[in-house]
Amino acid sequence: MTTTGSQAQRLWPRETQRRRMNEKATFAAGCFWGVEAAFRRVKGVVSARVGYMGGKTVGPTYEDVCTGMTGHAEAVEVTFDPVAVSYGHLLDVFWSIHDPTTKDRQGPDSGSQYRSAIFYHDEGQMAEATASRDRLQASGRFGKARIVTEIVPAARFCEAEEYHQRYLEKHGRAGCAVR
Repeated sequence: MTTTGSQAQRLWPRETQRRRMNEKATFAAGCFWGVEAAFRRVKGVVSARVGYMGGKTVGPTYEDVCTGMTGHAEAVEVTFDPVAVSYGHLLDVFWSIHDPTTKDRQGPDSGSQYRSAIFYHDEGQMAEATASRDRLQASGRFGKARIVTEIVPAARFCEAEEYHQRYLEKHGRAGCAVR
């Protein structure tokens, strides 16, 4: 039996409503392989994919982004179920997996493509990200170092090449620690 969208909604309203309610969050925190792996482990994250955001070149390749000339950051687009995980929790994960006080560098990787950034998808995310950053700065966790994370509107997400998707998983690694 084939069902139309409206029939499916009547038959399985909770499931179709939940599917429609997924939200996106996009983060840059250095090399995207470890960032993707960290977010994939979060309960309530539906998917995570690596790519590039924040630059001026249309359809950049990894090699283009590595030149530092495109303006893109290596980023992870997270699709999440806000019923199962809050955006605030995703921000907590983001802050915990990198050093937001280093400009254009994470561990051994340096260049603007490795910058710390939160690409917000709506005004609510912007407000929550800003408040989260300000609380973290005031906490003293990083001493006197200033948090340099950019909080900017999400732009076009350019998905990275397939060989970068789930890279650590494909190579039998749980993660890559740069802190």
